Amino acid sequence: MTTDRFTAPAHQEELLRRARARAARPAPRPDAGQPGPVPLSHAQRRMWLMDRLGHGDASYSVPFATRLRGPLDVDALSAALTSLVRRHEILRTRYGQRDGEPYQEVLAAPGTIAVRVVAADAAATGDLLVAEARRPFDLSAGTLPRALVVRHAEQDHTVLLTFHHISLDGPSLETVAEELGVLYAAAAGPDTSAGPRLPEPPRYADFARRELRAGDAPSEGLRHWTDRLDGAVPPRLPAPVRAPADAGARPAATHTAPLDPAVPDALRELGRRHRATVFTVALAAAFATLHRCTGQDDLVIGVAGTHRRGTAMRGLVGLCVNTLPLRVDASGDPAFSTLLERVRDAMLDAQRHREVPFDRILEGLGATARGADGTALVRVTADVLGAPTALRLPGTEGEHVEVGLGEAKFDLSFAVLDTDRPAALVQYRRTALDEETATALGAAHAALLTAVADDPALRLSQLPGAAPAPRSGPATHPAEALLRAHPQVSDATVASPAGGPLLAYAVLRATGGPSPAELRAHLRDRLAPDLVPAAVTLLDTLPRDGDGAVDPARLPGMPSLAVPEGPHAEAVRAGFAALLGRTPAPDDDFFALGGHSLVAVQLAERLRRALTLPLTGLDILQARTPRAVTALLDERAARRAAAPAKQAARPVRARAGTVLVTGATGGVGAFVLRELAARGRPVLALARPESAHLVAAEGVDVVEGDLTDLDGLRAAVRRADAVIHAACTFTRPDVDVAAMAAMVDAWSNGPFTFVSSVDAYGHPDGGTVAEESPARDPLSPYGRAKLDCEALLLRAAGTDGRGGASAVRSPLVWGPHDRLRDQLRWGATGLLYQAAHEGRPLVLPRPGARGHDWYGAAWVHAAALARAVVSCLEAPVHGVANAVSGHVAWRDLATDLTGLLGSGSEIRESDEVHPDLDHHWHYRADRLARPLRPQPGEDRRAVLTAMTGAAPQP
Repeated sequence: MTTDRFTAPAHQEELLRRARARAARPAPRPDAGQPGPVPLSHAQRRMWLMDRLGHGDASYSVPFATRLRGPLDVDALSAALTSLVRRHEILRTRYGQRDGEPYQEVLAAPGTIAVRVVAADAAATGDLLVAEARRPFDLSAGTLPRALVVRHAEQDHTVLLTFHHISLDGPSLETVAEELGVLYAAAAGPDTSAGPRLPEPPRYADFARRELRAGDAPSEGLRHWTDRLDGAVPPRLPAPVRAPADAGARPAATHTAPLDPAVPDALRELGRRHRATVFTVALAAAFATLHRCTGQDDLVIGVAGTHRRGTAMRGLVGLCVNTLPLRVDASGDPAFSTLLERVRDAMLDAQRHREVPFDRILEGLGATARGADGTALVRVTADVLGAPTALRLPGTEGEHVEVGLGEAKFDLSFAVLDTDRPAALVQYRRTALDEETATALGAAHAALLTAVADDPALRLSQLPGAAPAPRSGPATHPAEALLRAHPQVSDATVASPAGGPLLAYAVLRATGGPSPAELRAHLRDRLAPDLVPAAVTLLDTLPRDGDGAVDPARLPGMPSLAVPEGPHAEAVRAGFAALLGRTPAPDDDFFALGGHSLVAVQLAERLRRALTLPLTGLDILQARTPRAVTALLDERAARRAAAPAKQAARPVRARAGTVLVTGATGGVGAFVLRELAARGRPVLALARPESAHLVAAEGVDVVEGDLTDLDGLRAAVRRADAVIHAACTFTRPDVDVAAMAAMVDAWSNGPFTFVSSVDAYGHPDGGTVAEESPARDPLSPYGRAKLDCEALLLRAAGTDGRGGASAVRSPLVWGPHDRLRDQLRWGATGLLYQAAHEGRPLVLPRPGARGHDWYGAAWVHAAALARAVVSCLEAPVHGVANAVSGHVAWRDLATDLTGLLGSGSEIRESDEVHPDLDHHWHYRADRLARPLRPQPGEDRRAVLTAMTGAAPQP
């Protein structure tokens, strides 16, 4: 029987579907293990903390993509993936917190795991894969893998499976690929009744329990590591001369240099002669390159250790890795073969004590081992990579597809690609190394590998590569140089008041840049302690004298450092004392007092509840001292105090005609509130406790909550007579859809207006998009979530007493508001604005490129959008309406920006189309044309002038 579902008869397809459903049901397990929550393993705990500290981004997504040529049965793939998740409980585990401690809990097996299919040319697949892989996971809801199939032709597909790193590691991925092949063959075969023959897999929860019973960290092993690493410091990499402007959007880059095919075998032979593996030889080469790059003899490089031992853990899917910090002495100009023996001995020593969790090692070492994110001791790692894993499905040929997320977990990583096309790889954070230095480093590493493969007796001084030459030009303080190199800083200086500490001052390029704490953390992670300023102060401009030099006398100073006083200081001292066991001095370091990542999370949550001010665990790790944490809280309290005072709580019963507004603290929400106030409508505004003061005003009641508080959302909807839902997470589609479902469930009367997006159209056919045109793939995760939310709303409208519903799709929203000015930092407008701001060429798609006569974007003024949204309360559109103020061609926008900024940037046209500029649609806006009519000050030139802060043009 054929497996091509496009040609199989309908009745055979139905029989196959039923058989697959039976085969996918899991057989009863003889021993279900201990039910209920289980503590996290050490590796899971580290991953969970990264998520809690605000690092829950694409850094820890594991995309697994394969190009498959041949007939692909998508239903069989769905059945195989469902069976895989049922077999391995770790793939359907959620992560919660109880009394400050995390736990893991296995969720019920899913009935089926859907496989999303979109059609796209192979050339356009890269952006789709990256967008899908970048979608974050919500660990508290579970880590079910996601599946996407991109269909290029009937027998040509790219399959992407996305996992979270907390669920698996490298060996796990090989198990996943192997088992999916077996499960797919069983699901796609003519006889699916017997099911595949796979052994019962080990349970990760049992591994975590065994690890817990063995003890957190044997005292002897911990003592060994603290003695071994006492006094170690992270390597000081060459500071970037000029970090790229888009380093925040693409924080990592990779330099690849091919190696002669004979080099890996020569390295293996070298290892054999010295009783070392090829990995150890490659690691020694990384130490040699790092020594040549930094000029340091005492070096630390991190390597991945594994807890997998014996046949009992064969087939285990889960995270079983631990970072081992290897410290090696490269002094005395040894021969490379001598350095190899030192590295081999250090590696064997580390393996004997590999059970000690890396976090516990850092806690034992104290503050000197820490950087801003708690892992600064290991800035550099090394590895050997084999052929990448790919799916092998019957009837198809599979080829691994690299999904470049542009993320890096460390500042610098060396790797040797040991395949039929060997290469030396250097991955680096673009804020830690500049491209010129990294390119030279990658070439030097490849040359060094080739040299030692040919002659391992060469001394380190004879090997390729050398410490970078001192930078020419006037001497500047290293902190000032680093600040000036920061992509979001336009100007900076460092000064030292008489009798006072070292101080730094910075001017940001645009609104919404890094905070003073984030900039100080950036410096502390890259400089020796005595070079780190005591504080970073943000200024609108640096005061300068007549010659253009910075005038120190006009810089705000800090002549003395008094002990902080007041309620914030008292709360911080009490929090430090309660969680760390001792009352701190103002400048005691959090880590030196015994703090670690989990304590940072707990301290932030304690202070946030006590003071109702925004604070995260990452804030604690960046500030580190009670003085700095207090200053951060004072700054946020002052910002809140500058806003209108919050009104006293009103009775629970809302006033007649009350409109619930979500997203009221955002740019769109702020204009909606103004429009409702102008019409005299009472408002119930949803806001987090720390942000409530931003929306409190006459006629506005505040209800505390956010989109993750589903019970609070339902309660708020029940209190209102109408709803305007303007909030979204932008990066959490699952949260957006769950929030809409909860609100619709509670909606029982009055109209409901949802601020949606033209992203819900996807990539329409043709150049003009009418309202309610069907969606066309590919859709971004954000656009698909908007479409799903619209469907939930419009299905419920008019039922069970509910009023009419309106889904108002908006494009880019412009307006004079801090949150809207961020449009100038992201996407297409950000691409053009930043280039114009820095005087770089603006390269635009030429009309006619790729068959499209026009390239540009639709936009809407926030005030016009607010008028349109509020008008839907009185006259719902009972469907979808577009809210568009106008359309602007990229050339016109580029001309506006260069003129407003006084930029000398050249505007060029090209047949190449940048992905961010690949927009060529005009959107009709007929249903809301009346409220969208522009009012004075809402023309494009006026709003751009306000957003850029440029002087008004005559």
